[in-house]
Amino acid sequence: MRAVRFHEYGGPDVLTVDEVEIPEPQAGQVRIAVKAAGVNPIDWKLRAGYMREHMPLTLPAGTGLEASGVVDAIGEGVTGVSVGDAVFGKGHDTMAEFAILHQWTHKPDGLSFEEAAGFPIAVETASRIIDEVGVKPGETLLVSGGAGGVGSAAIQLAASAGIRTIGSASEPKHAYLQSLGAVPTTYGPGLRERVAALAPDGVQGALDIAASGAIPDLVAITGDPSKVISIADFTAAEHGVRNSFDPRDAVPVLERAVALFEAGSFHLPVERTFPLDQVGAAHELSARGHVTGRLIITVA
Repeated sequence: MRAVRFHEYGGPDVLTVDEVEIPEPQAGQVRIAVKAAGVNPIDWKLRAGYMREHMPLTLPAGTGLEASGVVDAIGEGVTGVSVGDAVFGKGHDTMAEFAILHQWTHKPDGLSFEEAAGFPIAVETASRIIDEVGVKPGETLLVSGGAGGVGSAAIQLAASAGIRTIGSASEPKHAYLQSLGAVPTTYGPGLRERVAALAPDGVQGALDIAASGAIPDLVAITGDPSKVISIADFTAAEHGVRNSFDPRDAVPVLERAVALFEAGSFHLPVERTFPLDQVGAAHELSARGHVTGRLIITVA
């Protein structure tokens, strides 16, 4: 099969499409014929070597942590799914013609393979950090970097739990944030004052998703570094803020996202798709930031 790999750390140009053996599912796993795979910031951070101390890789290494597709092989002990079922979920080396998933759920007919491929990482991450920051129904959550995949998921999941959200993004994306259910504001100087005007009763939690240097403002806005969670800024601890990098079981929240999607209250738009041999361009666009929704790799 064809699979995207890199043989050394470096820029997008180190990515190649190689011919490799089709993987076999182990116990508790399924193999899918991949239809689409999501692009996440961790993909290019791993490829560039930024994570080598925390997540060392054996090179050559594949890329991709989520995908959608059709089940074509099932590992020992797996129940509730059959060959031919359309599913999406978390796995490894998913930017390939076939991939192994270790967490998955069924894809509803109304959800495209492209959009479904962008659900797993964004939905699991958003759900986890909302739980970790401890905001309760009726309270206000500030989402710094609300227009990307995790931010979009966080705003909608929070809304479904009765949590009011304020989302920061560049002004052209404010209408998008409003469509998700957030009150929009802009990045940069004056954030504290703008948020204070939007939330006179205060903000009970904040999520740093965009690594825009906003952590000092987020701490000041919430009044307590323990009320801020970051998934993007490695200097967070210098401000007393926790990073959240350890994933949870994604299946329950994926099932919740499916239910919300079918009810018309959850959607992760796909900004752009790329074919398998243009993964490098997708990594480059992701690294620039400012993506609305998700970037997706499609597999013929």
